Amino acid sequence: MTYTTVQGDMWDSIAKAQYGDTKFTDVLINANPQYREIFIFSSGIVLDIPEINDKVTADDLPPWKQVSG
Repeated sequence: MTYTTVQGDMWDSIAKAQYGDTKFTDVLINANPQYREIFIFSSGIVLDIPEINDKVTADDLPPWKQVSG
């Protein structure tokens, strides 16, 4: 599946709109590494939207969200 950005889209807002939760922001970034350094999108950029397994484990979280223990 793909998503075409509109002016002002950001990774977290796209994740919220496509998956219902911002916790999947890293999934989107990892699926679209060529746009990794864009923070605010212009319109017309086509992003890959991978299917996800809704179960997120600690290994799936970015380092700053992982609990060390």
